[in-house]
Amino acid sequence: MNVAEQFVTVLRQAGVERVYGVVGDSLNPVVDAIRRTDGIDWVHVHNEEAAAFAAAAEAQVTGRLAVCAGSCGPGNTHLVQGLYDAQRSGAPVLALASHIPSAQIGTGFFQETHPERLFVECSVYCETISRAEQMPRIQRIAIQRAIADGGVAVLVVPGDVADLDVAHPTGESRFVVERAVAAPPPAQVRALADAIDAAERVTIFAGAGAAGARDELLALADAVKAPIGHTLRGKEHLQYDNPFDVGMSGLLGYGACYEATHEADLLLLLGTDFPYDGFLPGERTIQVDHDAARLGRRTPLLLGVHGDVGETLRAVLPLVRTRDDRSFLDDMLTRHAKALEQVVGAYTDASRARPPIHPELVADALDDLAADDAIFTVDTGMNNVWAARYLTPNGRRRVIGSFLHGTMANALPHAIGAQLAQPGRQVVSMSGDGGLAMLLGELLTVRRHRLPVKIVVFNNSSLGMVKLEMLVEGLPDFGTDHDPIDYATIARGVGIDAIRIERPEELHDGLARGLAGPGPMLIDVVTDPNALSMPPHVTAQQIRGFAMAAGKTVLGGGVGKMLELARSNLRHARGL
Repeated sequence: MNVAEQFVTVLRQAGVERVYGVVGDSLNPVVDAIRRTDGIDWVHVHNEEAAAFAAAAEAQVTGRLAVCAGSCGPGNTHLVQGLYDAQRSGAPVLALASHIPSAQIGTGFFQETHPERLFVECSVYCETISRAEQMPRIQRIAIQRAIADGGVAVLVVPGDVADLDVAHPTGESRFVVERAVAAPPPAQVRALADAIDAAERVTIFAGAGAAGARDELLALADAVKAPIGHTLRGKEHLQYDNPFDVGMSGLLGYGACYEATHEADLLLLLGTDFPYDGFLPGERTIQVDHDAARLGRRTPLLLGVHGDVGETLRAVLPLVRTRDDRSFLDDMLTRHAKALEQVVGAYTDASRARPPIHPELVADALDDLAADDAIFTVDTGMNNVWAARYLTPNGRRRVIGSFLHGTMANALPHAIGAQLAQPGRQVVSMSGDGGLAMLLGELLTVRRHRLPVKIVVFNNSSLGMVKLEMLVEGLPDFGTDHDPIDYATIARGVGIDAIRIERPEELHDGLARGLAGPGPMLIDVVTDPNALSMPPHVTAQQIRGFAMAAGKTVLGGGVGKMLELARSNLRHARGL
């Protein structure tokens, strides 16, 4: 057995079923070992960046370790973008960065880079295997770090080292997958309860870190009559069937969340490391997080509580005074419903009958037609807005995107990883035309592996989010538009069935037909490049800048079926 074979054996012991990458020179010994090993496959992508994205999506969907690989030099550097996304998303990913021949390191050899330096910032662990004697221990350390820390571990392996005979028997060592839950100190729980009891108006703002504490979070909101706002990553876990929901804050936000967080006497940040401090009040705030390093790094705190959100809420609920006064909650629910009513009618029935198609209509129809347990992968840019405002969570659907790293081109490779990991589920890639064009070669990956991914292209011949950024700064949009492209024809050219939709009356039936097919499908929808969306709270300077440059631009952008939830909550609050 050589080091490459040992490497693959340890991957199998960790439950890894596939490795994403592009075959090449220094990586060849490992790829050949995969070829000869049962239970593990090599997934050939067309850019190593896509390999890292796919591994990140697989890890997020399954909660298990996923693996990608890049050959020396350019193969490594292509990995970087997707690994940054995986690291910031908390996805347990192991990346193999193969290296030039070990004797040539430091000589300026062909394709030489320094991967042991390159990947440090986007990983929790990055080490070089330069001798057979380091295996399999270093690989097992890397895997355990990726799992335990929820991030990327990188192993740098020169190709000649991968060819060496093993120095130690592989044996077997079990990996610890289930992590301990952080219990908050009793003094912090008591201080949290006292602060909640002292505040007349409490608002909860929660993120993905509260995903496992939904019931406890709703119980606290009911006890103290608190409105609940959520982050984009928290939406899929917290918004559905939530009688306290007041929407989302941030650049993609909607509803009354901003007002609820700013008008409360006490804001509780639960399981969120929300980066946009400009949307936070900057005072009267308590934060609960399982990672103590995150406490207070976004906003000053009255109190920081180090603990798992669920454990913390279970501890504090018996100590909190239950109250009957719903005036603050009902006020926010009313304002939330009104805010949604103002924008949900932004597109009239008349506008629905005329091309170009409004992208909101596409997202709304997708929400209706997609499976109840669909996995949506969403490109960065305006597609984030449409997903945030139109996809209806139900506790079974998943929405995956580059929500923290914010890179273009993530949706299709994320969809590849999600589909391979869970072949029985419907996977829908909400691709912007800019994002799809950037990694267009991954259509070949979909075709090669016969993946039944449904690729819905929001084709507006524009970089919509960049256009919005320029407009709010008072700048005319420049360099954001490009020539119209028929992506349906491109898809057919590589062997993928495709539909092109150009008129609103074709939308519903076209999407339904495209989603229902058994194999890969690209649905190319020509959408309005002037359909942009503004956040619910902007500064006067931004409004002035937008007014100076906007021309024909539609604001608001609608909110899909969230209006019905808001109205239902309001009826419930009024006892109707």
